[in-house]
Amino acid sequence: MGTVTSSMAAKFAFFPPDPPTYDVSREEEGKLVFSGVSADKNMDVHLLDTKGGNKIVATFWKHPFARFTLLYSHGNAADLGQMHELFIELRAHLRVNIMSYDYSGYGASTGKPTECNTYYDVEAVYNCLKREYNVKQEDLILYGQSVGSAPTLHLASRLQKLRAVVLHSAILSGLRVLYPVKMTFWFDIFKNIDKIRNVSCPVLVIHGTADDIVDWSHGKRLWELAKEKYDPLWVKGGGHCNLETYPEYIKHLRKFINAMEKLSLTKPPQKELTPTSSMTEVKHNKCLRFGKR
Repeated sequence: MGTVTSSMAAKFAFFPPDPPTYDVSREEEGKLVFSGVSADKNMDVHLLDTKGGNKIVATFWKHPFARFTLLYSHGNAADLGQMHELFIELRAHLRVNIMSYDYSGYGASTGKPTECNTYYDVEAVYNCLKREYNVKQEDLILYGQSVGSAPTLHLASRLQKLRAVVLHSAILSGLRVLYPVKMTFWFDIFKNIDKIRNVSCPVLVIHGTADDIVDWSHGKRLWELAKEKYDPLWVKGGGHCNLETYPEYIKHLRKFINAMEKLSLTKPPQKELTPTSSMTEVKHNKCLRFGKR
Protein backbone atom coordinates (compact mmCIF):
# COMPACT_ATOMS: atom_id res chain seq x y z
CA MET A 1 0.00 0.00 0.00
CA GLY A 2 2.76 2.44 0.99
CA THR A 3 4.82 1.96 -2.18
CA VAL A 4 1.75 2.26 -4.40
CA THR A 5 0.50 5.40 -2.66
CA SER A 6 3.92 7.05 -2.68
CA SER A 7 4.49 6.40 -6.38
CA MET A 8 0.99 7.66 -7.17
CA ALA A 9 1.55 10.86 -5.18
CA ALA A 10 4.91 11.41 -6.88
CA LYS A 11 3.36 10.86 -10.31
CA PHE A 12 0.63 13.38 -9.60
CA ALA A 13 3.04 15.94 -8.20
CA PHE A 14 4.95 16.75 -11.39
CA PHE A 15 3.58 18.11 -14.67
CA PRO A 16 6.48 19.73 -16.54
CA PRO A 17 5.27 21.60 -19.64
CA ASP A 18 5.81 19.43 -22.70
CA PRO A 19 7.39 20.71 -24.82
CA PRO A 20 9.31 23.25 -22.69
CA THR A 21 8.39 26.88 -23.34
CA TYR A 22 11.98 28.05 -23.82
CA ASP A 23 15.49 26.94 -24.64
CA VAL A 24 18.93 28.06 -23.46
CA SER A 25 21.77 28.84 -25.82
CA ARG A 26 25.25 30.29 -25.47
CA GLU A 27 26.33 33.43 -27.30
CA GLU A 28 29.74 33.74 -28.96
CA GLU A 29 31.20 35.50 -25.90
CA GLY A 30 30.00 32.62 -23.73
CA LYS A 31 26.97 34.24 -22.10
CA LEU A 32 23.90 32.04 -21.59
CA VAL A 33 20.64 33.43 -22.99
CA PHE A 34 16.98 32.41 -23.14
CA SER A 35 15.44 31.84 -26.54
CA GLY A 36 11.89 33.09 -27.00
CA VAL A 37 12.13 35.48 -24.03
CA SER A 38 12.71 39.21 -24.43
CA ALA A 39 16.26 40.21 -23.54
CA ASP A 40 16.73 41.87 -20.15
CA LYS A 41 20.11 43.37 -19.32
CA ASN A 42 19.36 42.84 -15.62
CA MET A 43 18.70 39.10 -15.96
CA ASP A 44 21.46 36.48 -15.69
CA VAL A 45 21.05 32.87 -16.83
CA HIS A 46 22.92 30.08 -15.04
CA LEU A 47 23.36 26.38 -15.71
CA LEU A 48 24.04 24.71 -12.35
CA ASP A 49 25.31 21.25 -11.43
CA THR A 50 23.36 19.47 -8.69
CA LYS A 51 24.32 16.70 -6.27
CA GLY A 52 21.94 14.48 -8.22
CA GLY A 53 24.12 14.77 -11.32
CA ASN A 54 21.73 17.03 -13.24
CA LYS A 55 22.19 20.44 -14.82
CA ILE A 56 19.43 22.89 -13.95
CA VAL A 57 18.61 26.30 -15.35
CA ALA A 58 18.38 29.25 -12.97
CA THR A 59 17.70 32.95 -13.61
CA PHE A 60 18.68 35.93 -11.49
CA TRP A 61 16.62 39.11 -11.98
CA LYS A 62 18.48 42.12 -10.57
CA HIS A 63 16.88 45.23 -9.10
CA PRO A 64 19.32 48.16 -8.71
CA PHE A 65 17.98 49.16 -5.28
CA ALA A 66 17.09 45.74 -3.86
CA ARG A 67 17.46 45.15 -0.13
CA PHE A 68 16.47 41.48 -0.33
CA THR A 69 16.69 38.56 -2.73
CA LEU A 70 13.67 36.31 -3.28
CA LEU A 71 14.49 32.66 -4.04
CA TYR A 72 11.32 31.58 -5.84
CA SER A 73 10.36 27.89 -6.21
CA HIS A 74 7.50 27.73 -8.72
CA GLY A 75 4.50 25.43 -9.07
CA ASN A 76 4.59 22.10 -10.80
CA ALA A 77 2.94 22.78 -14.18
CA ALA A 78 5.12 25.73 -15.20
CA ASP A 79 8.66 26.38 -16.34
CA LEU A 80 10.78 29.54 -16.35
CA GLY A 81 9.57 30.56 -19.78
CA GLN A 82 6.06 30.99 -18.38
CA MET A 83 7.19 32.73 -15.21
CA HIS A 84 9.29 35.61 -16.52
CA GLU A 85 6.43 38.14 -16.73
CA LEU A 86 5.51 37.50 -13.09
CA PHE A 87 9.14 37.91 -12.03
CA ILE A 88 9.38 41.25 -13.84
CA GLU A 89 6.25 42.44 -12.00
CA LEU A 90 7.43 41.22 -8.59
CA ARG A 91 10.86 42.75 -9.08
CA ALA A 92 9.35 46.13 -9.91
CA HIS A 93 6.63 46.20 -7.22
CA LEU A 94 8.65 44.68 -4.37
CA ARG A 95 12.06 46.16 -5.25
CA VAL A 96 13.80 42.80 -4.77
CA ASN A 97 16.18 40.61 -6.70
CA ILE A 98 14.56 37.35 -7.79
CA MET A 99 16.35 34.04 -8.21
CA SER A 100 14.32 31.21 -9.69
CA TYR A 101 15.05 27.88 -11.30
CA ASP A 102 13.57 24.92 -13.11
CA TYR A 103 13.49 21.61 -11.29
CA SER A 104 15.30 18.63 -12.77
CA GLY A 105 13.28 17.52 -15.81
CA TYR A 106 11.61 20.93 -16.25
CA GLY A 107 12.30 23.37 -19.07
CA ALA A 108 15.92 23.04 -20.20
CA SER A 109 17.00 21.35 -16.94
CA THR A 110 18.21 17.77 -17.33
CA GLY A 111 17.21 14.74 -15.32
CA LYS A 112 13.95 13.54 -13.86
CA PRO A 113 11.67 15.38 -11.42
CA THR A 114 11.65 13.59 -8.07
CA GLU A 115 11.28 14.69 -4.47
CA CYS A 116 14.98 14.23 -3.74
CA ASN A 117 16.02 16.02 -6.92
CA THR A 118 13.96 19.10 -6.01
CA TYR A 119 15.99 19.29 -2.78
CA TYR A 120 19.28 18.95 -4.67
CA ASP A 121 18.02 21.61 -7.09
CA VAL A 122 17.22 24.26 -4.49
CA GLU A 123 20.52 23.62 -2.70
CA ALA A 124 22.44 24.22 -5.95
CA VAL A 125 20.57 27.49 -6.47
CA TYR A 126 21.23 28.64 -2.92
CA ASN A 127 24.93 27.85 -3.33
CA CYS A 128 24.96 29.88 -6.53
CA LEU A 129 23.44 32.86 -4.71
CA LYS A 130 26.20 32.70 -2.11
CA ARG A 131 28.99 32.14 -4.62
CA GLU A 132 28.01 34.46 -7.47
CA TYR A 133 26.11 37.22 -5.67
CA ASN A 134 27.36 37.04 -2.09
CA VAL A 135 23.77 36.82 -0.80
CA LYS A 136 23.64 36.30 2.96
CA GLN A 137 20.88 34.41 4.75
CA GLU A 138 19.80 37.62 6.50
CA ASP A 139 19.04 39.13 3.09
CA LEU A 140 17.28 36.09 1.65
CA ILE A 141 13.54 35.38 1.50
CA LEU A 142 12.48 31.92 0.35
CA TYR A 143 9.23 31.82 -1.64
CA GLY A 144 7.46 28.54 -2.40
CA GLN A 145 4.39 28.26 -4.58
CA SER A 146 2.29 25.10 -4.41
CA VAL A 147 4.62 22.10 -4.75
CA GLY A 148 7.47 24.64 -4.61
CA SER A 149 6.71 24.93 -0.91
CA ALA A 150 8.52 21.60 -0.46
CA PRO A 151 12.03 22.61 -1.58
CA THR A 152 11.40 25.96 0.14
CA LEU A 153 10.74 24.37 3.53
CA HIS A 154 13.48 21.80 3.00
CA LEU A 155 15.99 24.64 2.73
CA ALA A 156 14.35 26.89 5.32
CA SER A 157 14.41 24.15 7.95
CA ARG A 158 18.20 23.99 7.60
CA LEU A 159 19.09 27.68 7.46
CA GLN A 160 18.84 29.37 10.84
CA LYS A 161 19.47 32.99 9.81
CA LEU A 162 16.99 33.47 6.96
CA ARG A 163 15.12 36.74 6.74
CA ALA A 164 11.72 35.17 5.96
CA VAL A 165 9.66 32.52 4.16
CA VAL A 166 6.57 32.91 1.97
CA LEU A 167 4.28 29.91 1.42
CA HIS A 168 1.86 30.42 -1.47
CA SER A 169 -0.92 27.81 -1.93
CA ALA A 170 1.34 25.41 -0.04
CA ILE A 171 0.78 21.73 0.72
CA LEU A 172 1.02 19.94 4.06
CA SER A 173 2.35 16.84 2.27
CA GLY A 174 1.80 15.00 -0.97
CA LEU A 175 -0.40 12.33 0.58
CA ARG A 176 -2.53 14.88 2.41
CA VAL A 177 -3.50 16.47 -0.90
CA LEU A 178 -4.93 13.13 -1.99
CA TYR A 179 -6.33 11.84 1.32
CA PRO A 180 -7.41 13.53 4.60
CA VAL A 181 -4.91 11.56 6.72
CA LYS A 182 -4.23 12.74 10.27
CA MET A 183 -0.70 11.41 10.69
CA THR A 184 2.52 11.34 8.66
CA PHE A 185 3.36 8.01 7.07
CA TRP A 186 6.91 7.00 6.17
CA PHE A 187 5.98 6.66 2.49
CA ASP A 188 4.55 10.19 2.21
CA ILE A 189 6.39 12.80 0.12
CA PHE A 190 7.03 16.52 0.67
CA LYS A 191 6.43 16.39 4.44
CA ASN A 192 6.02 20.13 4.94
CA ILE A 193 3.87 19.59 8.03
CA ASP A 194 6.97 18.29 9.83
CA LYS A 195 9.54 20.67 8.39
CA ILE A 196 7.63 23.89 9.16
CA ARG A 197 8.28 23.22 12.85
CA ASN A 198 12.03 23.71 12.26
CA VAL A 199 11.74 27.09 10.55
CA SER A 200 12.88 29.89 12.85
CA CYS A 201 12.22 33.00 10.72
CA PRO A 202 8.96 34.90 10.01
CA VAL A 203 6.54 32.96 7.81
CA LEU A 204 3.89 34.53 5.57
CA VAL A 205 1.18 32.15 4.32
CA ILE A 206 -0.96 33.03 1.29
CA HIS A 207 -3.87 30.79 0.30
CA GLY A 208 -7.16 31.07 -1.57
CA THR A 209 -10.33 30.23 0.33
CA ALA A 210 -11.81 28.55 -2.77
CA ASP A 211 -8.73 26.50 -3.68
CA ASP A 212 -10.12 23.22 -5.05
CA ILE A 213 -6.70 21.64 -5.67
CA VAL A 214 -4.99 22.18 -2.31
CA ASP A 215 -7.61 22.91 0.30
CA TRP A 216 -7.40 26.11 2.34
CA SER A 217 -6.91 23.93 5.43
CA HIS A 218 -3.34 23.20 4.27
CA GLY A 219 -2.39 26.87 4.43
CA LYS A 220 -4.16 27.40 7.74
CA ARG A 221 -2.42 24.44 9.37
CA LEU A 222 1.03 25.51 8.13
CA TRP A 223 0.40 28.99 9.52
CA GLU A 224 -0.67 27.54 12.88
CA LEU A 225 2.51 25.45 13.08
CA ALA A 226 4.87 28.29 12.17
CA LYS A 227 7.00 29.46 15.10
CA GLU A 228 7.13 33.09 13.99
CA LYS A 229 3.87 33.93 12.25
CA TYR A 230 3.24 36.93 10.03
CA ASP A 231 -0.33 38.06 9.29
CA PRO A 232 -1.58 35.56 6.68
CA LEU A 233 -3.36 36.48 3.48
CA TRP A 234 -6.52 34.46 2.96
CA VAL A 235 -7.70 35.49 -0.50
CA LYS A 236 -11.50 35.34 -0.42
CA GLY A 237 -12.72 33.37 -3.42
CA GLY A 238 -9.15 32.79 -4.62
CA GLY A 239 -8.33 29.52 -6.34
CA HIS A 240 -5.07 27.66 -6.71
CA CYS A 241 -3.54 29.36 -9.74
CA ASN A 242 -4.95 32.89 -9.77
CA LEU A 243 -3.94 34.59 -6.53
CA GLU A 244 -1.57 36.97 -8.33
CA THR A 245 -4.57 38.52 -10.08
CA TYR A 246 -6.07 39.80 -6.82
CA PRO A 247 -5.01 43.34 -5.82
CA GLU A 248 -4.52 42.34 -2.17
CA TYR A 249 -1.80 39.87 -3.26
CA ILE A 250 0.83 42.42 -4.23
CA LYS A 251 -0.35 44.87 -1.57
CA HIS A 252 0.15 42.32 1.21
CA LEU A 253 3.50 41.19 -0.17
CA ARG A 254 4.75 44.77 -0.30
CA LYS A 255 3.65 45.27 3.30
CA PHE A 256 5.49 42.10 4.27
CA ILE A 257 8.71 43.15 2.54
CA ASN A 258 8.54 46.55 4.26
CA ALA A 259 8.07 44.83 7.63
CA MET A 260 11.09 42.59 6.98
CA GLU A 261 13.19 45.65 6.11
CA LYS A 262 12.27 47.27 9.42
CA LEU A 263 12.98 44.03 11.25
CA SER A 264 16.42 43.79 9.69
CA LEU A 265 17.26 47.20 11.14
CA THR A 266 16.07 46.42 14.67
CA LYS A 267 16.84 42.72 15.17
CA PRO A 268 20.47 41.99 16.15
CA PRO A 269 22.36 39.47 13.97
CA GLN A 270 22.05 35.88 15.11
CA LYS A 271 25.04 33.79 16.04
CA GLU A 272 26.32 31.47 13.35
CA LEU A 273 25.00 27.99 14.07
CA THR A 274 26.69 24.75 13.15
CA PRO A 275 24.41 22.49 11.07
CA THR A 276 23.33 19.39 12.95
CA SER A 277 22.50 17.40 9.83
CA SER A 278 23.48 17.26 6.19
CA MET A 279 21.77 19.70 3.89
CA THR A 280 20.14 17.04 1.77
CA GLU A 281 17.86 14.29 2.94
CA VAL A 282 18.65 11.02 1.29
CA LYS A 283 15.87 8.88 0.72
CA HIS A 284 -1.51 33.98 -14.93
CA ASN A 285 1.14 31.13 -14.27
CA LYS A 286 0.39 27.42 -13.90
CA CYS A 287 0.97 25.48 -10.74
CA LEU A 288 0.09 22.31 -8.87
CA ARG A 289 -2.42 19.85 -10.22
CA PHE A 290 -2.81 16.66 -8.25
CA GLY A 291 -5.00 14.49 -10.39
CA LYS A 292 -5.18 12.99 -13.84
CA ARG A 293 -4.12 14.97 -16.88
